[in-house]
Amino acid sequence: MSLSALPTSGPSVLPVTDVLAWIIVAVFFAGVLAESTDRRAAARKLTAGAWGLFSVFWLLLIHFYVFVHRSIVETVLVAIAVPACLYVGWRLYHGRDSLLVVSRAVAFMGLLYLPFETSPAARQFLIETVATQTAWLIEALGYGGGMELIEDPFGETGYVNTFFFPATGRSSQIVFACTGLASMAIFGGLSAAVDAPLRRKVTALVASVSIIWVLNLGRNAFIALANGHQWFDYAWLEGPVMFVFGLSDPGRVSFFVADRILSQGLAVFALIGVAWLVSRWLPELLDIAEELLSLLTGSEVTLRSPQTATDGGDPEP
Repeated sequence: MSLSALPTSGPSVLPVTDVLAWIIVAVFFAGVLAESTDRRAAARKLTAGAWGLFSVFWLLLIHFYVFVHRSIVETVLVAIAVPACLYVGWRLYHGRDSLLVVSRAVAFMGLLYLPFETSPAARQFLIETVATQTAWLIEALGYGGGMELIEDPFGETGYVNTFFFPATGRSSQIVFACTGLASMAIFGGLSAAVDAPLRRKVTALVASVSIIWVLNLGRNAFIALANGHQWFDYAWLEGPVMFVFGLSDPGRVSFFVADRILSQGLAVFALIGVAWLVSRWLPELLDIAEELLSLLTGSEVTLRSPQTATDGGDPEP
């Protein structure tokens, strides 16, 4: 969600990143194809190269998250992603073939995410759908207070995606990052990548997408209301928040507290909770979690019980 005083960055953060993203997904899928045809050495090399390109992708985005989006949480995550991708690629190249499952998940994530990110029509449909449903939720909760859902006042997109509160004169808008698609693509990619019956894959996908969609609407409504009604307009918050985020307008403090601090911080825990819940239907997801934790800790980690690993993981009724 973007404050009215901050125009959106247009359809793409950097033109080169859209092209690079498609190249990365194509290389990942080349590795998937090589693996499926039992060319393990080729799959290892192709996928390791894709991870190297992925680190370049995140490196190019650091400037955006630091100076344009001004997000502490996302900046930290992107900065970590650069060496993390290089490390995964290095371990895979040197024989850790179990990382091919993680790589397969990334390929499917990109396939789910990029068509919406790079297609203007799909992008507009998704953004306006989320904006309309968020406005409905705000009104249903009884906190609208005369709020209006209007067209982008900057004239950059022409999307009907902006919440305007006449009482305070504040507005905020839904941008692509507010749709929750990235989180949904993560679980979609993970569900598609693991070796499990189709029925359980579909169940996990539907459950994760539904939960994330509802949580995201609640998050958007909270940020719009906090900004529109200036819920965090406190003198003791103003100075520190303006300093950390480089703000010049005190009226933007409520937005940055609601979005950049509270919502983004809680989103990490929310995704962990969704992952735990979805693993009840698709415990094979724990195999990927084990692999990542093993890389992080340097020792093998086991999350699945022997019984769950043997019986295929169907949850008890």
